[in-house]
Amino acid sequence: MARPRSVYACQSCGYESARWLGRCPDCGDWNTFALTATAVESDGAAGSAKAIPVTEVTLEGAERLGTGIAEFDRVLGGGAVPGSLVLIGGDPGVGKSTLLLQVAGQLATQGRGPVLYVSGEESPRQLRMRAERLGVLAPSVLVAAETTTTAVENLCRQHGPRLLIVDSVQTMQRPGCPFAPGNPVQIREVGASLLTLAKGLDLPTFLVGHVTKAGMLAGPRLLEHTVDVVLLFEGERYSPFRLLRSLKNRFGSTQELGVFQMAGAGLQEVPNPSQLLLAERALDASGSVVTASFEGTRLLLCEVQALLSGPAFGTPRRTAAGFESARLGLLLAVLERRCGLRCGQLDAFVKVAGGVHLDEPAADLGLALALASAFVDRPIPADTLVCGEVGLAGEVRSVPRLAERVREAARFGFRRAIVPDTSGATNEGIEFVPVRSLKEAIRKTIGPPSQER
Repeated sequence: MARPRSVYACQSCGYESARWLGRCPDCGDWNTFALTATAVESDGAAGSAKAIPVTEVTLEGAERLGTGIAEFDRVLGGGAVPGSLVLIGGDPGVGKSTLLLQVAGQLATQGRGPVLYVSGEESPRQLRMRAERLGVLAPSVLVAAETTTTAVENLCRQHGPRLLIVDSVQTMQRPGCPFAPGNPVQIREVGASLLTLAKGLDLPTFLVGHVTKAGMLAGPRLLEHTVDVVLLFEGERYSPFRLLRSLKNRFGSTQELGVFQMAGAGLQEVPNPSQLLLAERALDASGSVVTASFEGTRLLLCEVQALLSGPAFGTPRRTAAGFESARLGLLLAVLERRCGLRCGQLDAFVKVAGGVHLDEPAADLGLALALASAFVDRPIPADTLVCGEVGLAGEVRSVPRLAERVREAARFGFRRAIVPDTSGATNEGIEFVPVRSLKEAIRKTIGPPSQER
């Protein structure tokens, strides 16, 4: 039996203290503590706990639920796991609600409904208008405008849906919690209630979460520890492309990437993103290189662009879109120290076209050669692929699955590949140019570097 306990809780982040504090030690805000009551389980409740051997746990009914959208299933790891709680975050207007309504429509079309869509932000009439625009009108897509976890639970037990969608978690509240909707404490309580509901009914549940100005999931980060899967839906405001990334996945890889294109009739899958990423590439511009990077099981051919300007006055600027800024500074230091290119005092700007973010070390050589090309203002041949990891000594290290990268480049018409000088490289219908160092790679792609700029 639960017994109440009075504590002081921060209204900004939910930090609890046995006494009142002027400044929250967690978030740093002042005068945010208020007296509240919380429930604590009595000692006698522990007597009902039970543990069983893992070998006796059955896997019946654990098959994944395919959503009918291949790019979405790829990021989930093959579909929605029964009883899982999935959080989808993203900027306002990026297409989170559109994607989930299309998922509901796909399941309904395939006869795998009903799907319950609970919205605290839109009325049923607004949802009907959007469903008509997306072409997903179906009687097995159930919509409701509710804002309490109790109402959601009653609807689930009444209709028995195959999938639950809650849009958004910031508008939901748990009865009995004294905080307003959107408060971190309220979000934590709502997340815990929906997690219990999902596990108890073996119901795949999707939550829509807003993103703060800093680009973090609102909460702050409370829900990321509660849910099973965290997906981030992102895209540039004036670009039709949308990228779905997995930040946390208890049932699959966190390196998968789904690519969509926003159109008038909703989100469309992009099964071959490399073709779109390279479609508008300038073929004779300096500072442009094509590299191959794996995002989970997907191989992407991406254009890396670099621009150097200056000399800078004061501290040189380092601006990177699609790369970590620290990685850019590291490669600039290697170029100056190991290759003799005096670019350390120049402003450096790099970008991966299409909004893709490259974390794999195999893109190091491509970024370094793009910077070298921009420094000497000589273009790298457009039919050249560059792959390799660069060390602090200027050496070029091997990368995994090189043959697959080169084979994909050959399929797109590339005729030359600058790759690490490692044994096992075979001809894939493309000329291999093995290199041992970054200096050698520069010499074989853009010729002897000039120190004048």
